Parts: sequence; structure tokens; C-alpha cells
Amino acid sequence: MWKPIMSAPFGRELELAVFDEEGEHALVFPCIKGRQGWKHAGTGVRVDIRPTHWRYWQPKAMPTDGGKSLGDAC
Repeated sequence: MWKPIMSAPFGRELELAVFDEEGEHALVFPCIKGRQGWKHAGTGVRVDIRPTHWRYWQPKAMPTDGGKSLGDAC
């Protein structure tokens, strides 16, 4: 569930989004809120954005065996 950007916590990996007339636009990488603005969580580089909403970053599941998920039969 998206939360208003004003309630975003400092120092946590967050998924950021902008909602506009065309819908939801979420960043594909996590960001961290700092005293000087937003930073890319992986690189530490400042990100010049004005997000409207946030939620906790949920890492995407990565296939571990050549594209098959762990539950797939051989």
C-alpha cells in the first residue's frame, strides 16, 4: 500500500512513486531519504526526483537455476 511522501522514514530502502493523470509511475530501484534529499540505495548517488508516495522496498525474486523458479519441475 502506498503512503504519502511526507511520512517517508529516513535511512530505509524505499520504493518511490509519482501519481499523475496517467497513473502510477514507480522507480525500479530503491532509494533512501537523507537530510539532503533522495539517494539511490545501491550507489549512494543523489536522485533528483519529487516523489508523491512511498512504500518499503521489496526485493524482486531472482531465478536461481537458469530461469526456473525453485518450485518448477525439471
